[in-house]
Amino acid sequence: MFFEPFKIKVVEPIPVTTREYREQKLKEAHYNLFLLRSEDITIDLLTDSGTGAMSSKQWSAVMDSDEAYAGSRSYYKFVDVVRTITGFKHIIPTHQGRAAERILFSILGGKGKKIPSNTHFDTTRANIEYTGAEAYDFPTAIAFQTELVADFKGNMDIDKLEDFLKSNPRENIPLVMITATNNSGGGQPVSMENIRKTSELARSHGIPFFIDCCRFAENAYFIKKREEGYEDKTILEIAREMFSYADGCIMSAKKDGLSNTGGFIATNLDDLAEKAKVLLIVTEGFITYGGLARRDLESLAVGLMEALDEKYLEYRVNQVKFLGDELLKRDIPILLPTGGHAVYIDAKRFLPSVPPEQFPGQSIACEIYLEGGVRAVEIGSLMFGKRGQNNEIIANPFELVRLAIPRRVYTNNHLEYVADVTRNVYERREHLKGMRIVYEAPYLRHFTAHLEYV
Repeated sequence: MFFEPFKIKVVEPIPVTTREYREQKLKEAHYNLFLLRSEDITIDLLTDSGTGAMSSKQWSAVMDSDEAYAGSRSYYKFVDVVRTITGFKHIIPTHQGRAAERILFSILGGKGKKIPSNTHFDTTRANIEYTGAEAYDFPTAIAFQTELVADFKGNMDIDKLEDFLKSNPRENIPLVMITATNNSGGGQPVSMENIRKTSELARSHGIPFFIDCCRFAENAYFIKKREEGYEDKTILEIAREMFSYADGCIMSAKKDGLSNTGGFIATNLDDLAEKAKVLLIVTEGFITYGGLARRDLESLAVGLMEALDEKYLEYRVNQVKFLGDELLKRDIPILLPTGGHAVYIDAKRFLPSVPPEQFPGQSIACEIYLEGGVRAVEIGSLMFGKRGQNNEIIANPFELVRLAIPRRVYTNNHLEYVADVTRNVYERREHLKGMRIVYEAPYLRHFTAHLEYV
């Protein structure tokens, strides 16, 4: 049994609307849930990024911040915490994760460059491709078996990575990355053994190894619970070992930083750090604030340490599992096992009558909103499907609907409501229609695309 290891101090009203109202609002949003106003959402599970509730200690730190443009004491608090966790020499703050990605890949990317990962997420892939480089995914083979229960389905496929490194010139591969946990692969964790082997392989080829670490604490918790030899280690000790195998990391601190904004680049590579600082000053801000208000650096310094608390992580992971179990009780097909931040509905099994090129995940997500005001996000061929030579959609291996749970925001009663809403949609799934794109941007189309029913 688990319960929330905190008391609720402030509450916010939740909008409750009618289906007729939601039908009108979804139509106005061109059937893109990103384009809905938050005031029209009852339960918002679009993302866990920056949507969590901050603690009283974080709010106290906000009031105690030093808003100096250069050399703020808030910056040095932030640096001390990040260095305590990661051990890296250079700590470069950014306003969020994709800013860190843009800076990193502006330096290391470019035409002809190839960047492998277990699975790149959407903004990472877009920032790589925007430079002219190519993003490659090498998830473990079991990642795509959505009904299989296994401990570390977020792992890198070491054999495929090795073949890739051997078959490409060293100068074309500026770095190897691992995303932990593996968001695009269902929020699944990466084992310490896999991180270590990936690091050893990259370094044997003289290639830097980086971790995309926005959910590093959740990943460390899974290592403690599932990997032999780590059961008696603290979350901080496990995190420190994870980072010890890397040459650097990038982080959207809006996840395991337990804050509403922020990110960073951290590295031991001196030349990379100096180039990153130049780009930071040009595009983000001075090196001691990086586009952030100093009060945000204060909240991150507290939040990053709070994320290491094992009682918090136990609650966090078990609340995600609770939603997964409630969906399973209602016969909803989901990706197993549940991960650290979200439950992923298997859209292929939920809606087999709709082919990938008609975006079954988006159809399901729209209907869940219409049914109960619950906002989710499609992670499938709308988000990741490429265009072929004849402009056709090339399907993504996964067709998922992600129900991302904000940190310290919703109770289990809210999640039971989500499960009931999803069950109602599932019971009349034969009436759901496929969708097509009416408008799309050249990058990250899912954020702004306009769709209609087929």
